[in-house]
Amino acid sequence: MVVTGSVESLLECRQVKKHYGALKAVDGINLNIAAGETIGIGGPNGAGKTTFFDLISGLTAVSAGQVLFNGQAITGIAPHKLFHMGMARTFQVTSGFGSLTVLQNMLASVVNGSGNEEAGLLLSKAHREKSMSCLAEYGLADIADDLVSNIPVLDRKKLMVASAVVHHPQILLLDEPVGGLMPAEIDEFIELMINLRGKGTCIVFIEHVMRFLTTVADRALIMHQGKLIYDGTPPGMAADPLVKSVYLGSEADEMGGD
Repeated sequence: MVVTGSVESLLECRQVKKHYGALKAVDGINLNIAAGETIGIGGPNGAGKTTFFDLISGLTAVSAGQVLFNGQAITGIAPHKLFHMGMARTFQVTSGFGSLTVLQNMLASVVNGSGNEEAGLLLSKAHREKSMSCLAEYGLADIADDLVSNIPVLDRKKLMVASAVVHHPQILLLDEPVGGLMPAEIDEFIELMINLRGKGTCIVFIEHVMRFLTTVADRALIMHQGKLIYDGTPPGMAADPLVKSVYLGSEADEMGGD
């Protein structure tokens, strides 16, 4: 059954829950995300952040509640179909096809990601041009012929994002996009995200690196024990007693909290 949600919401969660027996991994999340928003999700390990992403993106079935995308209930829709509907997702583990080149990885996304291509192995000039254009945009054109298994972690992360956005999704879900990066590499990734945000793409990401979250996001969510305990501006996290207690600790002082 299709249920109509708020027309103002690109993504809406209504009392979304995921229980594993007595464990309440996600426990009644209500959330509205508008088109063009950039949202950073934080919280201690085990808070339910990645499970929440899995529920939104269709990888895991909800125990109760509904997820709506563009006003349509998407609970139970397969992840690849959600991608064709305009929802892209990346993961904590930065992978790709290691035995293929950077260009071949991008071609795989271009050919298979639209949902409109006919099955087959024929790659056209247009496929290659689109792939190379996207690689150039993300600073990867010079390593197009390198095997993915041989390129640095930062470039793998760039390739993962480039592959996800080549078909211009309405919303991009990123799970710990700067995990494992050095400070200078984080700065480079921040610029990448700011450029993507400027194109109007709605970005929702999970991240423990507060510098990235507070710089990139215009709205912050903090989860704890499966619940949403904070929804507001990134600077406001430092002044929230519960967020300071369960998550930020002394880091709140560095962010300007009391």
